[in-house]
Amino acid sequence: MQDQRGRHTRPALPQLHGVLVLDKPSGPTSTACLTAIKRLGQKKIGHAGTLDPLAAGVLVVLLGEATKIAPYVMEGEKAYCGSLRLGLATDTYDIQGAVTSEAPFEHVGQAELAEAVAAWTAETQQEVPPYSAAKHQGRPLYELARKGLAAPVKRKDISVFDARLEHVALPSATFRVRVSAGVYIRSLVHSLGKRLGCGAVMTALTREASRPFELRQAHGLEDILADPQSLSERIIPIEKALPHWRNVALDAAAAALVRQGVRVRAGTEAVAGECALLCDEDSRPLALARAEEADGGHRWAILRGLFGDPQPARRGGRTVPERTPTPNTGG
Repeated sequence: MQDQRGRHTRPALPQLHGVLVLDKPSGPTSTACLTAIKRLGQKKIGHAGTLDPLAAGVLVVLLGEATKIAPYVMEGEKAYCGSLRLGLATDTYDIQGAVTSEAPFEHVGQAELAEAVAAWTAETQQEVPPYSAAKHQGRPLYELARKGLAAPVKRKDISVFDARLEHVALPSATFRVRVSAGVYIRSLVHSLGKRLGCGAVMTALTREASRPFELRQAHGLEDILADPQSLSERIIPIEKALPHWRNVALDAAAAALVRQGVRVRAGTEAVAGECALLCDEDSRPLALARAEEADGGHRWAILRGLFGDPQPARRGGRTVPERTPTPNTGG
């Protein structure tokens, strides 16, 4: 296909709705990867947690109505395999930054390094890197850092579930780590370097999982761009994108009320606080909901509507009565 100037262009695809697990290559930014997919006709696109340019691996791309489930996908545990180098410190905490200091590393042995990596599990807070997308007064920290402007040191709560050394060839080493959402792995490496007194930088990183998605499910960017028509086959539909949530099928009457944002009665198996994806009789997703106690039972309170984004509907300050939906535990 060619444009008016004779340049070859890719045919635009219809807007798709679902999750694409992308195997991001090291080098381009996450934004650049999304822009390449956007050019395939995917105007409504987002992500569930970016990766630094140096990093590779699982980048969860959200298309169409799936952009509305971002907060519920982003909260999943992350797993990484990374590499570090002792004896250096940089302004970005990784090997791509400007060197800020160098120090001898020979006093650090394999056992001491393994202990320092394992100690990450005791960390409950970390310093946000100065070169990051975290914001101060509405501006990204990396923008302030590049202009030499001062910004306060930001700290955030974190959880490190597991951390272990994999291979050592000093001054380099590889490691694996499982963490909560939002943890900066290069900050963990930076803090390790400070504790060991020699500095350390991250030299490579691969995200192996962003729960519930794993690297084995991921598709290469070049493969997608080389065969755009296969994109629809690579998409995980919304009704299967939250496997840890129950899918609940509603009858036609209840589905119509959910589209209006009305809280519908939940089945007897519903538990207060339980989250579910409400679907119509044909398994098409309608809304994300949470079970809340009401009227001596439970009702599904709408968290986020899909394909129309219903707003909460009230009549005289009371929930509109409706029929009990038929639950479905599929998906």
